This record gives sequence, structure tokens and C-alpha cells, in this order.
Amino acid sequence: WSCRWRSGGCALPGAGPRWNRRCGSGWRRRRCTTRCAWAAASSGERRGEREREREGGLERSGAVRGADPVSRRPEAEAPALRRLCRRARAGKEPAAARFYREEGNRSFGRRRYAAAARLYSQAASHELPGSPEVSVCFANRSAALFHLGHFEECLEDIARAESHGYPDRLLPKVLLRKAECLLCLGRLQDAADALSVVENKIAMAGIMTSPAQQTLLKKLSQLKIKIQEKESCPEPARETRGDIQRKSEFWEENDSISGASSCLRLNFDTERGRHLVASEDILPGQSLLEEEAFVSVLCPGDSLLLQDSAETVWDTQVTNADLYCHHCLRQVLASVPCQGCSYAKYCSQICADVAWQQYHRTECSLGALLLTLGVFCHVALRTVLLAGFAEVSRLVEWSHNGDRDLQDPEARCKHLSEAPETRAGTRGIPGCNDNGQYQSSYQAVFNLLPHTEKHSPEHKFFCMLSVVAICQQLQEAGLEAAVLNQESSERQSKPKTCEKTSGELSPEMKTMAEAMLRHVLQLQCNAQAITVMQESESGDGAVVNKKPVRLATAFFPVLSLLNHSCCPNTSVSFSGTTATVRASQPIPSGQEIFHCYGPHRCRMRVAERQQLLSQYFFECRCQACCDELESDVKSVVSLRNTFCCPGCRAPMQGEDMLCCSNEACAISVSRESLSCRLQDLQQRIKRALELLRDRKADQAIKMLLKCQVDAECFLSPEHLLMGELEDHLAQVYATLGKWQEAARHLERSIEIVEMHHGPSSIEIGHELFKLAQILFNGFAVSEALSTIQRAEEILSVHCGPQSPQIQELQEMKTCLSELPRSILQRT
Repeated sequence: WSCRWRSGGCALPGAGPRWNRRCGSGWRRRRCTTRCAWAAASSGERRGEREREREGGLERSGAVRGADPVSRRPEAEAPALRRLCRRARAGKEPAAARFYREEGNRSFGRRRYAAAARLYSQAASHELPGSPEVSVCFANRSAALFHLGHFEECLEDIARAESHGYPDRLLPKVLLRKAECLLCLGRLQDAADALSVVENKIAMAGIMTSPAQQTLLKKLSQLKIKIQEKESCPEPARETRGDIQRKSEFWEENDSISGASSCLRLNFDTERGRHLVASEDILPGQSLLEEEAFVSVLCPGDSLLLQDSAETVWDTQVTNADLYCHHCLRQVLASVPCQGCSYAKYCSQICADVAWQQYHRTECSLGALLLTLGVFCHVALRTVLLAGFAEVSRLVEWSHNGDRDLQDPEARCKHLSEAPETRAGTRGIPGCNDNGQYQSSYQAVFNLLPHTEKHSPEHKFFCMLSVVAICQQLQEAGLEAAVLNQESSERQSKPKTCEKTSGELSPEMKTMAEAMLRHVLQLQCNAQAITVMQESESGDGAVVNKKPVRLATAFFPVLSLLNHSCCPNTSVSFSGTTATVRASQPIPSGQEIFHCYGPHRCRMRVAERQQLLSQYFFECRCQACCDELESDVKSVVSLRNTFCCPGCRAPMQGEDMLCCSNEACAISVSRESLSCRLQDLQQRIKRALELLRDRKADQAIKMLLKCQVDAECFLSPEHLLMGELEDHLAQVYATLGKWQEAARHLERSIEIVEMHHGPSSIEIGHELFKLAQILFNGFAVSEALSTIQRAEEILSVHCGPQSPQIQELQEMKTCLSELPRSILQRT
């Protein structure tokens, strides 16, 4: 959660602490994979997604090449897949458009303008191309945007409504809204011109006597007066968020690794494979890598998959598909819908056109199938579409005809480890071009390790079935030429007839299927999740709820060079489809560059970490794991998340039966009973937070304080749950505007977070960010300024000087520095 920080009694845009403890660097690198729809069909269970933590790898095994997908395809699977596809809706449905438009009208009438804008967007996405109702959706959405203060977006929607044939009889009202937007933006001449157009239309309509028409004339007169007043007394230019001075990040780019700093070097050895090493001393916060995803696919929301039912039930729940551009991943409120399906939405017509040209003209008719099979299959298809058939064919053929030693992982490792560490030596490293350069290219993606020999036969079989299903539908829909880049960008309306046996793929489509199968297998170890902090609820209160969300799944071939450590020396952040890696601590020359695939020493015991990392087909031997495994040193988690004696508060020791470590105390208790007590406590905390969501803050405080008293009886003072209780109490007091109490509890929470994660961790940075806003709201000026400075120092290391949090901290600092001297002296 977060609280909006205020200046002059007004909430500043984008303000508020992001109140979520689980937004640290480890979470940001979680991945997901999707259990194949075929498996779900056979078990009768719903398709699920598992979180995945990592990317990396190199080459390919002959097992994928040797599998002929078509020859193994059982015909019995097709009906099961068709049943599953009926649960996903991606086509244009006028009935849905009417439903969403009416729901939007209801929300607008209740002054829930953000919700109304979302619903009008959903309505527009379901309208058939050329339908006059599309213009009504855009016009209605423009009204919601106007009330939200999004004047530029409002003008764009008005233009869309006009271009889609908005009725002439309704145009004057919309044009008056246009004039008012222009007036608010200070474009006085444009506003006057818009009013002239309205006057001409009114004159052409003749006498206007109805109450609605009289209201229109009154509004016209009022706007003309406002324009005259502004022309005579122009307002001074307002300082915007962009006017705050921003620090620029400069680096010397590496001539061997695209997007990487010159302080990095690409190495290879038999134990670690490809990896990056510091070629000079690196300082904390220094940018090491900035890479645009080769391919990214937005992860759909669960509400897109409807329950099996004869009735049509439309869901008004907002999902990622409604909130973000499907091409650039920018957050949007007024999306541009695809003309062919109801699923894809974009931030602008430019993104819509680029997506259509590059891949969506092929994907558009496969919406239900791709949503059913899952994001990994979608990423695999989009990867080969972006690469183009010529490049895919070249690399598939190379994998068939190349040196057989290079097809065998052990032989390849031996071959590469004997190469000298020079530019000429890097030519043999998979992914490098003939000049020894490693670029963010399809060649680099193709050479990521699929671990074919380590996947189970069942998993490979299901992946193969999914890939063949996609290729068959493309072929049956007459889209084969589009896939093979043999046609213009015009959409194919009629399926092509094939002279092949029914169900058989052409040789070219078999090549594409082979590459796609390789990419689906690669994704288990090489997929990178793009994550964002997203508002879970909107409202005008002091508290804004935030949660970390997995936004998209992507291939970052250069980022994939980083190996895992449970105690990494880097942080990764995202902006749209761009990933940035920064040093989180000093890195001496010669040391390897690591990042965490998810399991972190501060969050999990070594056994849990090893179990999670097994999905990447390696055993972690990082320093943290070796220390815990070999020297019998207890993990940070084990030491701090312990039970204490209910009698004397000393630590409890033992396995199944715990005994007090204080020899003078004879209390013993079973671990099972204390674990049950802990679970009960967690359930009560959950109910307290539900009370807070129901706006019953007083009851929530009483329950949380009772939970805190109970927790002190059997949990160690540094237990992470003790810190979470303090955090929840701070949240409730912030909701009530009791800033001093909120700050007091949050400071206690920060002490425990610092014990677990360290004084310069990103987790501490996020907590200090919240504390700065609490102190700002409570007018604790000197404490707020010192907290802002410390938060800036930590967050600039992990997120960079241009991150939204840094910009917000700078705004708070500027606002505090501009307070009258008398107030500063009192505080």
C-alpha cells in the first residue's frame, strides 16, 4: 500500500509509498511457465501457470531435431483442444460491446470515471470494424478522460469519434468538450477555432429551443468568456514533473556485447558456460547492461478464461490485457483496439500498426488458441515471426549440418574452453557472430540452451503437440505465406487450398515448428518475467494499494548471460520492454557478474533454494549455498525466523521437540504446536487486513494489536512476521491520517527488514521510500529530508537516477525546501 503525499492540500500525481514488502530484487526476476493445455484436458483440471526464476544458456541437442512432430500427432487430441479454446474469448462480439458500454454508462453516472474509461475501452475492442457504435464508445470515453484531467487523451478520443462517423446531431456537445480541453491546455486559439465550428453547426441546425440545446448554448457562451479572460490575463507557465532536473547515465558501450558496458567481458568455461566478468573495478549503482527484449508477450489475466457454461457471462474485472499496450507494455487508460480481435490493445495507432506489420497480422485469428496454450507457446510463435523465415531456416539448417561436435554439449564445452580469450576466441561461443560480437539477435536467442535431454518425455511431447496445433491452424487459415514472409501486409481473408494430405504440414512449416519447439523448451530456463508495481485498487483516500505484477514474458539474450547467485551483486529493473542491470555492491575486476533467479539467501533456507533451482537443471554452488551446506552455518532465515520460549523469551532449540535454550527454564513444546499457532496468527492478520479493505480501520487496529501481543509470546523479536505486523499497523494508521503513529510503527518494521536484508538492500530502499512519505504528510520536515536522502542513495543504486521513485523523492525534497523559513525552524 502507499499513502498519497500532499502539497498545499492537493494530492500530487503519482504520489504515494508503494506498500509491499515483496517487491525486492528477487521477486522481480521470477518467471512463469504454463502447463500445457493438453495436459489440463487429460486431467480435467484448469490450465495453470508456475512461477519461473531465470534465463541463461546456450545450445541445442539433436533430440529436438530428431523429433518429427507431425508423425507423432494423435488425432484424438484435437477435440480436447477445441473444447478448451471455447473458454477463451478473443473475437469481436457486439453483444459484449453493448454490455460493456452500458456498464461504462453506469460507472460514469456514479462518477467512477477511471472504471468508466476502462469499460468503454472494452466496448470499443468488441465492436465490429466499421460499426457506428465504435464512435459512441470513443466519444463516451473522451467524457470520462476529461473528468480525469487527461486532456490530451480526451482530444485523441474526440478525433477518433469524428473519424469513425460520430452522429452530426451529437457533435456540438463533443466539440464543446474539445474546446474546453484546449482551453485547459492553454491552446487558446485552437479553442476559439473549435468554438467557431460549434457555432457554425448550431447555425446550420436552426432554432434551438429544447432544454438540452439551451444548455449547449449556455456552455458555448461560458467558454467564449473564459477564452477572453485568459487572453487578457495569461497564466504563468506551470512547472511539470518533467521540469525537475534529471541525472543522465553515461557509459562507454562494449564493442563485443550489445547494450553492455565496456567494463564487462564475455567468458566461457566448462563449469559455468557463458558468463560475464568485470574487466575493471565497478562501483555500486553503475549501469552494466541495458537491453531491449528481443520478444515480449503480455501475460493475460485469468478473467479472460471463462468457466465452461452455455450462458455468456461478461467479466468487468480489469486485467493486464486492459491496462497495458500489447506491443510496448506502456500503461494505458485509453487503448486503441485491434481491428480484427477483441484481445489486443495498444497505446497508440503507431504501436498498433507496428505490431500488425511485425507479427499480429498472423497472430490475430489465433487469439483463442494462443490464450489456451499459454504464454510460452505465444512467445515461441512471436519469436519466429520477428526473426523471419529466412533467418529461422538458416539456423535450423545450421543445426542440422554443422559440426557434430558442436551438437554435443560436452564436446562443445571442451571445444570452447580450449579457445583463447580474445575477440577471435569468442567467435566460437554460441550466439556470437563471425566478428566475435554477441548481439541481442535471433542468433543469440536460437543458441540459448533448451536442455532437451533433461526435460521429461511427457513434457516434450505436450510441447510438440502445442506447437503443431499452432502451425496447423496457421496453415488451415491460409496464413502460411504470411508466416513465411511471402505476402504484403494486407490481411488474408480467404484460406488457401493446399495440395498436401489433410493435416500434414508443409516442409517450410515443419522448419518453423522445429524452431518453435526449441523455443518452448528454452523458456523454462531462459524466460525473463517483466514485472511492474501496479495499483490493486483506485480511490481518493490517503492509502493506495500496490502489488508486484508479472506483466510479460520475454527473451533477453544478453541478460541471459548472467549466472545465478543466491547472494547476487546486481539488481535488475524494467521500463517497458527494456531491462537495466546495475551493480548493487562493489565488484572488483575479475569477479563474475551474478543476479538472482528468485531464491535468495535472505528469503529462503538453502534446501528450499536448491529445490526451486532444480527446474534450471543445475545445482547451485554459490558462496551462500556453500557456506550453509559445507560449514554447517545456519542461514539468515533460520537464525531470525525462530520461535522463542513462551516463558522466558529465550530462543527455542531442537527439531521435532523444541526446548528452551535457557538452562534455568525447563519449558519444552512440540514444533508442530508452535507451527499451528503461527498459522492461526497469520489467518487472523489476514482477517484484519480484510477489515481494513472494508474501511473498518478501528476494528483492524484492535485485531492487529492483539495479534502483536500474541506473537511476542512465541516468536523471536527479529522474526519477519513481527516486522510485517508493524508494517500493517503503519498502514492502518496512515489510512486514518495518524502520521506520527504510522511513522513509529514503520521505523520498527524497517529495523527488522534491515536485519534480514541488509542496510543497503532494495527492500530497505522501498521501506524508506514509504517512511519519507509518511514523514512528509506529518510535516516532520527534518526527519523527512534525512530519510529522503538515505532512500535516494539506496534506490539510485538499484533502480537508477531516473526511476519514478527517485523523481518522486526529489519532488518531495523540492516541496519541503520551499516551505517558509518559520515552518522549517519550528520543525
